[in-house]
Amino acid sequence: MRKSSAVLATLSLVAVALTGCAAAPAFDGAACDRSASSDDVADLATISGEVGAVPDVDLFTPVATTESGFADVVVGDGPALSTSTQKAVVEFALFNGATGETVGATAFADESAQLVTAAYWDQRVPSFATALKCATEGSRIIVTIPPEEFGLDEQTPGVAVLDVVKVFPTRASGALQYNDAAGMPTVVRASDGRPGVIIPDSAPPADLQVQTLIKGDGAQVAADDTVLVQYTGLTWADKTVFDSSWDAGAANFELAGLIDGFAQGLVGQTVGSQVVIVIPPELGYGSEGSGSIPGDSTLVFVVDILGIDAPAAAE
Repeated sequence: MRKSSAVLATLSLVAVALTGCAAAPAFDGAACDRSASSDDVADLATISGEVGAVPDVDLFTPVATTESGFADVVVGDGPALSTSTQKAVVEFALFNGATGETVGATAFADESAQLVTAAYWDQRVPSFATALKCATEGSRIIVTIPPEEFGLDEQTPGVAVLDVVKVFPTRASGALQYNDAAGMPTVVRASDGRPGVIIPDSAPPADLQVQTLIKGDGAQVAADDTVLVQYTGLTWADKTVFDSSWDAGAANFELAGLIDGFAQGLVGQTVGSQVVIVIPPELGYGSEGSGSIPGDSTLVFVVDILGIDAPAAAE
């Protein structure tokens, strides 16, 4: 299981020099479009090496442009980053556009990778966020960073090479399963996969209940795994949502650190699945409760399993 690593510090150090000040265009719900890619940006350097490994970059300096722009050097054939909160592993190398010198880089190593989103970069380096819109897994992108974002001085632009190493889905993607749902919550889904949950007026089940609503064909979850999931949590009695990942994007959890019922409900399930888990109090927060959750609450979670042992998200 991968642990957090020094790459977070590397990202933070690089971000210090990149003082983003403008908002990248939102693209949630929009059709994917890479027409903003520019041949002029592509001509600024020769770039070689495998995607996901440290690139060999010969930058034609000084870079005269002071505008934000990007070009696809390699177009991957994997899934696209279609929403601003979709999790991805993105490695990058950063260069001074005046001198060609390397300013910073991520580690380009699986064991130290970090999960990021376009929304994450929107708050730090808007040019990165723009370049990542609809980028596909396996792509390599060259990006120009205007001086006001690059942060060295008022004249010096930056140039970055971004590798989109892995794109995680935003929702379960398997086959729908039949359940009679007797005495269990009913789940309806919006067009983006966000679940709505209808809890019956009857008494909750006394024991842990797990129903597979969508069956994925990925790897099975084990008790010592770290999982990347979308989830919505409600209490049976109040029928209201107390927590959800759907606005901020999928969350990473070590199963060993979760309440027993949640962890037990996911063990043995497969990546790509959606499950509904009804958790009795003794496998949840017990008689004491937690935060806004009263004591002795039966909990209901709808969980989309997106990945196993995914890297930790950048802070």
